[in-house]
Amino acid sequence: MKKNLPALLLAAVLLLTLPVQASQENGFTRRRVYTGEFSDLTAASPFYDNVTALYEYGLSNGKADGTFGLQDPLTVGQAVIFAGRVRSIYQTGDPESGPNAYRSGEGPAALPYLRYLQAEGVLDTELDGSLSSTATRAQTAHILAHVLPEEALPSIHNELVTQGYASRRFITDVDEYTPYYNDILALYRKGISAGSDASGSFQPNAPITRGAAAAMLTRIADPSLRVQPQWDLSDLYSAAGTTLADLVEPGVYTLSPSTREELESSIRYMLAKGSNQLVFYCPGISSEEAKQIMDISLAVMKAHCEQGYNEVRCTLGAGFLTLNFSAAGAGSRLNEYRTAAMEAAVAVHDQLWADGTLRPDMTELEKARVYYRWICDNCAYDYQAGDESLSHTPYNLFINRTAVCDGYTGAYNLLLKLEGIRCSTVIQGDHIWTTATLDGTEYHIDTTWGDSGSTVSYDYFAMTPQQSQTVHAQQSA
Repeated sequence: MKKNLPALLLAAVLLLTLPVQASQENGFTRRRVYTGEFSDLTAASPFYDNVTALYEYGLSNGKADGTFGLQDPLTVGQAVIFAGRVRSIYQTGDPESGPNAYRSGEGPAALPYLRYLQAEGVLDTELDGSLSSTATRAQTAHILAHVLPEEALPSIHNELVTQGYASRRFITDVDEYTPYYNDILALYRKGISAGSDASGSFQPNAPITRGAAAAMLTRIADPSLRVQPQWDLSDLYSAAGTTLADLVEPGVYTLSPSTREELESSIRYMLAKGSNQLVFYCPGISSEEAKQIMDISLAVMKAHCEQGYNEVRCTLGAGFLTLNFSAAGAGSRLNEYRTAAMEAAVAVHDQLWADGTLRPDMTELEKARVYYRWICDNCAYDYQAGDESLSHTPYNLFINRTAVCDGYTGAYNLLLKLEGIRCSTVIQGDHIWTTATLDGTEYHIDTTWGDSGSTVSYDYFAMTPQQSQTVHAQQSA
């Protein structure tokens, strides 16, 4: 028995005292005050707050020589003992009640804790032959990541960790080939780890020290000690530098278009080039035929109302038909207005991402709803608008916060396209609204009517084409 005592002490030095069940939700309570019990620990020591918390929670009395051993390595078995006790406290209020059911008097000290965790579904059998080995940080992550259920140890940094990891800016020493990489990421998501440097490195193959283990353990026990990675990802979703031309699917220019499809493709070609002029060669064309081309071109352009054009002029001479697109009321300031609208839309986009209103885990439908709400909250219908009013453009909505239907729709479609959402317009009489493909499904969205009351109405958001047809038919009747 005396020969086994040092081994038993070594296995239990981190976890000697028995926490009692408390009224706190996670079952842990600080039951004593640290007053300098560890001779190698000072206020300047790394993990000082965590080691003292470990003592105060009754989870460690330190080593027999009166030190804590911040830099000493932890074995897999010791990590398993801790995890078993944490689980048992959570389940029963006592750190030993759970493992006691698996004691046989034989085998390593950590074995009953391992069997208990396996019975609880926390661990599998991968570590059976590794209890005496020095634990790596990856193995420790595997042991601790699911020691408590999600409701007791929730994932509180899902978006930040997902963005940082997926962008390969942070946690770059972990990939899908790293042992237990999902468990490692879970520690970041739960606030148990923030990495060891500015890039959030985890060092998965390095041994876990007692100090680092103390940090992870107390963060599990005490939500106030959990950490958030201080990563700046603000530029990941920034639309800065995007131009109106960038938002157009490029078309092919046809010198003498003979179909509507060729005309539409030529207009997209023009828009993608950042131009507002098209020249076609149409020898022998009549004035009436030229007017038809103008009408079709304007209808096509309204499908791209986010571009800010809403009128077209035509000149005809020597067989060439020249179309010049502009906006009513804009005059020589057209480019200025279009640029200002684009910059304002980018600012809205970036702010909604920066403040967390938009998140990477959102569906396209959810993002479209956010922008729908923003449009309705930030615009008033311009009942005084005439044919020459800038309220027919997205510029006026973003800058002056008034618009009519084509201004509403243009501004909304501009925001959707900044998210990469495919959208166009539906025109019925003198009214226009959005049609968008969200998560693979076509929806109709009428921001103008959504903003027609004292509060935002979602009756006109995400309508099916059939619902939209019925609603708009009834309103027009």
